[in-house]
Amino acid sequence: MSTQTIEKSTFPVTGMSCAGCASSVENILNKTDGVSSAEVNFASNTVLVSYDTERVSKEELKSNLEGAGYDIIISSDNAEEEQAELHDKAYQEVKKRTLWAGILTLPVFILGMFFMSWEPGKYISLAFAVPVLFIFGRSFFINAWKQAKNKQVNMDTLVALSTGIAFIFSVFTTFFPSFFESRGIEAHVYFEAATVIITFILLGKVFEEKAKSNTSTALKKLMGLQPKKLRAIINGEEQEIPIEAVEKGNTIIIRPGEKIPVDGEVIKGSSFVDESMITGEPVPVEKSEGEKVFAGTVNQKGSFQFTAKKVGKDTMLSQIIKRVQEAQGSKAPVQKLVDKIASIFVPAVMGIAVLTFIIWLSIGGDLAFSHGLTTAIAVLIVACPCALGLATPTAIMVGIGKGAENNILIKDAESLELGHKVDAIILDKTGTITKGKPNVVNQKWLIKDENETLKSTLLALEADSEHPLADAVIRKLKENGVQPVKMTDFNSITGKGVQAKDANGKTFLSGTVH
Repeated sequence: MSTQTIEKSTFPVTGMSCAGCASSVENILNKTDGVSSAEVNFASNTVLVSYDTERVSKEELKSNLEGAGYDIIISSDNAEEEQAELHDKAYQEVKKRTLWAGILTLPVFILGMFFMSWEPGKYISLAFAVPVLFIFGRSFFINAWKQAKNKQVNMDTLVALSTGIAFIFSVFTTFFPSFFESRGIEAHVYFEAATVIITFILLGKVFEEKAKSNTSTALKKLMGLQPKKLRAIINGEEQEIPIEAVEKGNTIIIRPGEKIPVDGEVIKGSSFVDESMITGEPVPVEKSEGEKVFAGTVNQKGSFQFTAKKVGKDTMLSQIIKRVQEAQGSKAPVQKLVDKIASIFVPAVMGIAVLTFIIWLSIGGDLAFSHGLTTAIAVLIVACPCALGLATPTAIMVGIGKGAENNILIKDAESLELGHKVDAIILDKTGTITKGKPNVVNQKWLIKDENETLKSTLLALEADSEHPLADAVIRKLKENGVQPVKMTDFNSITGKGVQAKDANGKTFLSGTVH
């Protein structure tokens, strides 16, 4: 593959329900001609793909996955928003299905546990079990069938097999009890087992979807640093336009307190900009004509105009978000081991379930079939690999996300895993570990007799100043109960400080002494 045509992209994935699904998506993409590597992060429902754009297109990747019952979102403009909407929709849907499944399961459970000998109870349980399995729990059977068509298995296969077998056996027993009774076997039904299993697995899905949502909070905060709308000068007129409409060369207007939407260069005005999210420096940086500004940073009290130089995915903020996404989607060495285990886990469990059933038939005595069936179903249900496949990627996402939230960018999951071995940290700038909020810790007044007057004058001067250190001085003086005096003819001297006159016409200056 030519290095010029290799593209590395993160795509949101839909249709995954367990770690086995993640393994299937990886296998399908890795076997696609032109793909050099594909790594799925089950916790974030994304896949990081390195592929040759001359040999395979995004549409072909999408088509290959659709054939196996999965899908990827390939639109580059709003993929994250589209995935978030789909995830929220899926979360609300599984919550609703779980609620109704629970309501219908409760009477089936009571009948099966406390009124098992009551004959009409079997028919009532059957009536309630049908919607639980085939309406609210239909996704398990649909996904299991899709996997079977592609000669693959996953967690849905286990659930569909266990509940399906229990249901079919119970239906047969309900209508043909004499078949078992004539052979000395109790005609027992297991509707409560099938419905309770579906309900509990659905409840687990609710918790799982909630956990996935929580882990991406930090990434959403990073995305939220970029405003959705901005004011730009288009054809000589000031207009409010969406962030997607910005083009290179547009003149953008920034007012006090606004977030800078794209990367650019100041062409008019000046201000101080908080760049701590990029540099870690606590004190806002002065920006004047010719200075560069970056998306996601926050303007302070001044106003200025700048020319857009980088927009969309070319901005520094977008690159940071991309690096965080790639890091969250990367795999630690321990995760690769977990994925290998998860990929063979389901077939192994199915084999153990069959073996369990055969052993019970051989040595189980009079109730061998009944006991064999229930124990085989128990094996299929208890052996759930989802926690195995979800725990590690969730931990990685939380760790890297928390780092990004605190302005710490972690290269990849392997670096995070090796982090516990670090015994020394070297920092090249003091601002990196400060709180990002300047404070006055000490003060010295040379003219003691005029202390109070000078303090009031200084407070009045700093109150009109745009310098970031002025806020620290104001806070300290107000804490000491100082009240400002009335000042006139205020003037800000760029790079030096401020000056104004008191009621007597005396000029006072605050700032740098040259």
